[in-house]
Amino acid sequence: MGEQVTGIGIVGTGVISGTYLDHLAKLPGVDVVAVADLDISRAQAIADKNPGIRALSPQELYAADDVDIVLNLTIPAAHAPVHQAALEAGKHVYGEKPLAVDRAAAEPLLKYAAANNLRVGCAPDTVLGTGTQTARAVIDRGDIGVPHAASASFVTPGHELWHPAPEFYYQPGGGPVLDMGPYYITSLVTLLGPVRRVTARSGRSKEERKIHTGPRAGETFPVQVPTHVTGVLEHESGALTTVFMSFDIWATRLPRIEVHGTEGSVSVPDPNGFDGTVEIATATNRDWTEVPVSGGYAGAGRGVGVADMARALRTGEPHRADGALAYHVLDVLESLLEAAAQDQPVDVASTVDRPAAVPLGASPESA
Repeated sequence: MGEQVTGIGIVGTGVISGTYLDHLAKLPGVDVVAVADLDISRAQAIADKNPGIRALSPQELYAADDVDIVLNLTIPAAHAPVHQAALEAGKHVYGEKPLAVDRAAAEPLLKYAAANNLRVGCAPDTVLGTGTQTARAVIDRGDIGVPHAASASFVTPGHELWHPAPEFYYQPGGGPVLDMGPYYITSLVTLLGPVRRVTARSGRSKEERKIHTGPRAGETFPVQVPTHVTGVLEHESGALTTVFMSFDIWATRLPRIEVHGTEGSVSVPDPNGFDGTVEIATATNRDWTEVPVSGGYAGAGRGVGVADMARALRTGEPHRADGALAYHVLDVLESLLEAAAQDQPVDVASTVDRPAAVPLGASPESA
């Protein structure tokens, strides 16, 4: 058909890789050509089930001529070194969130990429789906007037209830802020723009947790990070967002995200998903009313950000889930934890432009 295709090489073949493989296979302009893992048998198992995909070592994948973008699906602690190795091999990189475990590890990646004309992309790409993008269209049209406040809430009683090896969620680099915060802060920046200042408080309900499932059920492990954080984000626009993130809550009826303006409010679906119902209440109709889908990649799944990046490589345009956005989100999250630890407000040093909206009916090839 003559379509230009961007070759994708995946490093890290954990559970999330299956979701990426499924969705990337359905997207135009991208083709997964290789997978790699420190455990080569895991990579080989994927290659055996997917004709056209070969199993390689990470070093072989970085060197492969048909790999244009390295998709980094390793654990957070490995994000920065894998990104760096791929960049040094001349590859563009896209990774799971967070960009790195901290700003000190993330900043050199962006500097190296910029100096070598390479691109960095980063999940979450959920904000490119119809959920967040429809809410953004509501705000951009002025349907709720001028946004001045928002709230965001993520809670769970803890990952040890379902994960057979949950310790990393409770070690440095984990906790509710760095685990799920990227979804919420990325959505908030997409809706309201960058953050310039934060305040926060934090705590933890338990000093150790018990594994509930798998071969190690009954074992306990120490909690090394805050497991309950509440804070306020001051956006550059002047809007104030209250955030509430916790591994200590059994149930809640709080909305995932709401944005409030001078003429109304919009309810935003779960930013960990690509779609969902958007509702609006206004000064003239204070009952919640469903909003028709009015933006975003329809039917999107994990990997749409990779396809959006591949399109941008071919056209020379910016891609949406980019490294600058991921860095600003990481900066906000770290600043929240620092504000809580220091018991004082923290200025967010970085800033970023809101990524371009995704028009209704767009595909990664044309958006």
